[in-house]
Amino acid sequence: MSEPLRVGVLGAARIAELAIVQPARATGTRLVAIAARDQARAAAFASEHGVEQALASYADVVAAPEVEAVYNPLPNALHGTWNLAAIGAGKHVLSEKPFAANAEEAAEVAAAARDSGVLVVEGFHYLHHPVNRRLVELLASGDLGELVHVETTLEIPDPGASDPRWSLALAGGATMDLGCYSLHTQRVLAPWGGGEPEVVAARAGERPGAPGVDEWLEAELRFPSGATGVARCHMASDRRQMTYRVVGSRGEAVVTNFVEPHLDDRLIIQTPSGRHVERHGTRSSYTYQLEAFARAVREDAPLPLDVDDAVTNMRLIDACYVAAGLQPRPRLQATAANDRR
Repeated sequence: MSEPLRVGVLGAARIAELAIVQPARATGTRLVAIAARDQARAAAFASEHGVEQALASYADVVAAPEVEAVYNPLPNALHGTWNLAAIGAGKHVLSEKPFAANAEEAAEVAAAARDSGVLVVEGFHYLHHPVNRRLVELLASGDLGELVHVETTLEIPDPGASDPRWSLALAGGATMDLGCYSLHTQRVLAPWGGGEPEVVAARAGERPGAPGVDEWLEAELRFPSGATGVARCHMASDRRQMTYRVVGSRGEAVVTNFVEPHLDDRLIIQTPSGRHVERHGTRSSYTYQLEAFARAVREDAPLPLDVDDAVTNMRLIDACYVAAGLQPRPRLQATAANDRR
């Protein structure tokens, strides 16, 4: 590429070091600006991680002429608002997922992206790692036979009572934070399931003291072909688990940690000929993602997902909430968004 991509960061979120700082170092991407609710925190983050300047507000980052792409790791309820702001400023966007609070807002972001011509990517980084690409290849090649069943499980220990992911107003909940992955991985297999999966049933447990916020959710899905799926997420579990299991008519395969393959890159394949384990490298999936994003910006290289995919995933999330007896996440009021810089 002719020159490094110039990225502005919205917020000093915990995920930012893993998701953008380390990948930027690995790929030569310039982090040219950052802002946070607390300017001192933004300055400290910039100093620690080599961001070129700390600005006073998110709006300043979005407007900065040296910023050509925005990375948005803000709380879920702020994704749509600031993705729209970045699009309006003509900036490309790499957004943490889901990239809006609900399907209605997601459709607005997608429409704005199409109208503006900028690239807006929902950051399902796992798609770019060789271990997950290999799993899809096993279906595409016919090695596993016809798709029969999919199980995706994401569980993490409780992040603590003060974590913003427990806030309904900030579009929190286990399905928003973790379930977006467990549902997306099911949808990736639509070409071998005859189309997009639909929710058959779902159940959830609310966070004590946080009405409407799911601590865990389990959804049963069905593909048009008749293949079935189970998508699970739990944000206050006694273990950490991120497994992706695909069962075919001729065998099955499991990615042991599809969200964090830099920690465990195993793919376990079981067929009538036996069981064997493949390893596909512990290079971060976030690094692969940033490389792909930069190529798409600079060279118009294709990506495995687009804004329509983000809307479809958000519709499935909303459908799971409704099936489980909860409501889709509310949009953040404009005044509240402005108050959050």
